[in-house]
Formats: sequence, structure tokens, C-alpha cells
Amino acid sequence: MSSSDQLGLTFQVAAARRVWRVADLVSAARTSLEREYSDVWVEGEISNLRFADSGHLYFTLKDGDAQLRIVMFRSSARLLRFKPADGLAVVARGRMTIYEPRGELQLSAEYLEPKGAGALQIAFEQLKAKLAAEGLFDAARKKPLPALPRRIGIVTSPRGAAIQDMLNILRRRHASVPIFIYPAQVQGEAAPAEVRAGIQHFNRARNVDVIIVARGGGSIEDLAAFNDEGLARSIAESAIPVISAVGHETDFSIADFVADLRAPTPSAAAELVIESRYQLEERVASLRQRISSGARYRLLLARQALMEWAQHAAFARMRDALARRQQRVDDLVYRMLSAERHLLRQYGSRLDVAGARIRHFDVRRQLAAMAREIDSHTATLSAAMRRFLLIRRAHWERSGARLEEMSPLRILDRGYALVFDSTGRLLKDAADIRVGDEISARLARGTVVSTVKHKTGG
Repeated sequence: MSSSDQLGLTFQVAAARRVWRVADLVSAARTSLEREYSDVWVEGEISNLRFADSGHLYFTLKDGDAQLRIVMFRSSARLLRFKPADGLAVVARGRMTIYEPRGELQLSAEYLEPKGAGALQIAFEQLKAKLAAEGLFDAARKKPLPALPRRIGIVTSPRGAAIQDMLNILRRRHASVPIFIYPAQVQGEAAPAEVRAGIQHFNRARNVDVIIVARGGGSIEDLAAFNDEGLARSIAESAIPVISAVGHETDFSIADFVADLRAPTPSAAAELVIESRYQLEERVASLRQRISSGARYRLLLARQALMEWAQHAAFARMRDALARRQQRVDDLVYRMLSAERHLLRQYGSRLDVAGARIRHFDVRRQLAAMAREIDSHTATLSAAMRRFLLIRRAHWERSGARLEEMSPLRILDRGYALVFDSTGRLLKDAADIRVGDEISARLARGTVVSTVKHKTGG
């Protein structure tokens, strides 16, 4: 019997210790952690945010003295409705894991939302601040709408109720204006690109004078397509004025701020874009009345001025002289016509005598002789008449030239003037006026009224 047995002591053989490789232990811990915490929500404040070229997001969530590293891979990050920023309080959902190369605990986030405000509202405020800083909302860059567009383009869903309301209003207000509709989705992921394509199409085609981007009311999620940055920049770059008619009167979108005009509703846009036919008719009638009144007033002034000039004795004498010259011309014309008729009667008598003679002679020979004589006399008469008319014409032209030279208006064109006293009497002698008298001088163009301060002669 051994001494140990005698003492009553029992000894057990120690178990062999297990030594882990670091990679195996970290992997085992990661597997256990991911199984236990496969779907967790965690809240905190973002810090050390980094956007990787790969599209992944890396940041740390802080809460007091504790912090947790977060990774959000590109497939999840591209679905974010807002842009994360340092200091923003968020709630993240994902699974806990360990980043084995560094043995760091981290959360692989699949969803992220701002704490308190919704993601869409945060995204809206961020984009609004960015575009406002760039000046896209400034009133100075907004284009004026045409008062009466000849063609209207609408970018909207052709199946919505909004387009039917707009078409009814446009037909009622001015049925003759052509309407071009570019069909586009106005809700969902594809909506911003399709609305943007509609605006670009009208700008390339140049077939409309104004563009309306329209959609009926809805929630902030329904209107999210109109808070797209690319769509906002397309509206700002449009060379054609754009009206934003998105949602109800209380709804606001980024498209409303950047458009040239915001309409509270699609129906209001249809009323704003074009004046009614009756309003146009009233404006045209008012303008016609103003033009007619202005023309009548100008004619009245011209008639009054003409009557004032006609009262001067000098112009009355000019009219009398012209009338006498015209009477002389009429007398000369009458005498010329009388002489012509007298000559024709003489030649007619001679023809009658010749006709009587041919009865006693050879008719053919006499007719031939008479024809030659008639031709000779006719030529002589024609030549005499031409000379007479040329002489008379030259005489009349000389008389007309002398008459023109005698016209006081021609004298005035050479720098002279007709001077009248205050009663309208033509002045020929300085002795007929006194210092202080008012006189008027008729120039070639216009009249000058003055007061005599000094005179010489007379």
C-alpha cells in the first residue's frame, strides 16, 4: 500500500489546456456575436464620417463615453434619402460583427434614418440649403412668362386627374392654343429622370413657349421625385420658362423654389399660364379706345393749327394768286380745244367739197389724189398741233415756275421771314411798330413770337 493510500488522499490528472489561434478565436467570437445580435437597432451621434471611393460609408456612433464603429456598404448607402453628416443624431439598424483584421467590434448597417426628423425631410432641407447657396432660387435669374403663349408644353402623367383638370381649364380659357404633353412618371425612382427628360425634350425641340411640370397632391414620399437635385438643375438650366405645379397649395418641393413660377395646384397653373379670351378682348378694346382718343386729339390740334394759319392775309393772297393762275391755265386749254375743233371742221368742209368733185372725175384717181392730199394735210396738221402744244406746254411750265418763284414760301426757304403785328397784319415798315409791341415772324418751318425792345429806321 502506497503512502498516499495510507493517508487517504486522491489526485486527479490535470486536463490538457487549449491554446487558440487569434484568427480562430476572433472568427468564433464573430460567429457567436452575429448569431446573437443579427438584427439590432442602435442610436447615437455620427462622428469621423468618411465617404470611400468604393461607395461605402464609415463612421462612428458616439453616446456619452461609449462609441461603436459603423460600416454601411454601397448597396445600402445608395438607398439613403439624406446625406449623413458629423454631429447628426441617427438610428441605425444592422447586425453586430467583428472586423477580423483589426479585431474591432462594428455594426454592419443596412438602414439609417435621422433621429426625430424623417430622412426625406432632412434630405429636402440639405438640398434646399445647397441650391440656395448656389443662387438657384434667386429671383433675378427667373425668366418672365410670356403674356400670351402660342404653344404650351406639359410634363406629367397622362393618366392622372391633374392633366384632365388642366386641359379643361385651358380649353375654356383659350381653346386655340396648342397643348403638347410629354408623358412621364411623377412618382417612384424613375420619375425624376423622366420629368427631366421632358424638360430637355422641349428645350431641344423649341416648339413651346412655356413648360408646366405638374403632379397632383400626395405625401412627402409621393412628392420625393420633385426634390431631386438633377431635376432641379434641369429646371434652372431650361431656356424656356418653367412653371412648377406640384401637389396642393400647402405642399412645397425643390422644383417649386427653382422654377420660374410656382403654382399652388396644377389647375392654378393652367389659369396662370394664359389669360382668358374675355380678358384679352377687354384689353384689346381698351387699347383700341385709347388709340382712337389719342388720334382724334392729335387731329383736333392739327386742324386748329391749320385754321390759325389760314386766317393770315398773306396766305389768302397766295391762294388768290394760285387760283388766278389756274384760271389762266383753264382758259388756255379751252382755247386750244376750240382751235382744234375749228380746224377739224375746216378740213371736214374741204373733204365734203372734194367728195362732190369726185363725182365728175375718175373716182380712183381723184381718191388717190385726195388721199395723198389728206395725208399731207393730216401730217401738217399733226405737226402744227404738236408744235402748238409744245409751245403752250413750255409757256405753262414757265408760268408755273414763275408762280413758284413768286410763292412766299419759297422766299422763306431762302432764309427770309414774314413779320406780322399782334393783329395779324403783315409789316413792311419799321415805323408801323413801337417798342414793346408783340410781333410774330413766320419762318419756312414754324413761327417765332417776340416783343420789340429796340428798332432802327422809321
